[in-house]
Amino acid sequence: MIPALSRLRLGAQGIALAALLWACFQITARAQDSYEIQVYGSETIAPGKTMLELHSNFTVDGEQRVLDGVLPSHHSLHETFEITHGFSDWFETGFYIFTSVQPGKGWEWVGSHIRPRARIPENWHWPVGVSLSTELGFQRRSFSGDTWTWELRPIIDKQIGRWYVALNPTFGKSIHGRNSNQGFEFSPSAKLSYELTPKISPGVEYYGGLGRVTRRDNFGEQQQQIFPVIDLNFSPDWEFNFGVGIGLNHSTDHLLLKMIVGRRF
Repeated sequence: MIPALSRLRLGAQGIALAALLWACFQITARAQDSYEIQVYGSETIAPGKTMLELHSNFTVDGEQRVLDGVLPSHHSLHETFEITHGFSDWFETGFYIFTSVQPGKGWEWVGSHIRPRARIPENWHWPVGVSLSTELGFQRRSFSGDTWTWELRPIIDKQIGRWYVALNPTFGKSIHGRNSNQGFEFSPSAKLSYELTPKISPGVEYYGGLGRVTRRDNFGEQQQQIFPVIDLNFSPDWEFNFGVGIGLNHSTDHLLLKMIVGRRF
């Protein structure tokens, strides 16, 4: 009887998470950049530990024009250096340095962000993992129409047997720049993966930018991208994620490669 009830409970949780995932895809969103392409899990870095990560993203087929003074993405390489430190079992802070290599140009600094994050402690025994990240930062005008931005990212995730699902319904606001007079935009992202072996987990990630919270953009103006991905879990101290991004409409970069390599100390 107890195993049957457990299976029923897991089935109900899976249905609820699937419904939440669908709901996130129906809400309006903001554009997704290509400097740090990642769906966050709710877990924070352990207290006293530090994670160093390198996010490498190359746009194989993207925008080739300079739009409103912003450099094109086509054949650009974006390298983001991230350092995150855990201060307690429920709080961490991350710092990013964004850089870009444009075709025919050298390596350039793009901007920097800071990202504190808090989570619901495990001893609260919530049925899903929950954390909240907020991110504030600057990016140069030649790389973004908005030079100062603020992001609020709720994070919900759950491990169900070998399946893992994470939802990041993200709200973003321009503080200074082209869209500073606009309201919040919402960019949903989500991940679904399967533990094929203890060390190999293939999956799929979704990233969207659907417009402002108060008004959804037309589909042709949205950002819609799907990434088949693979995570390699060779050691608790290391993180590796690789994906191929496919744009689903003409306003999104058509093909993009991403790789994340991280090391905990």
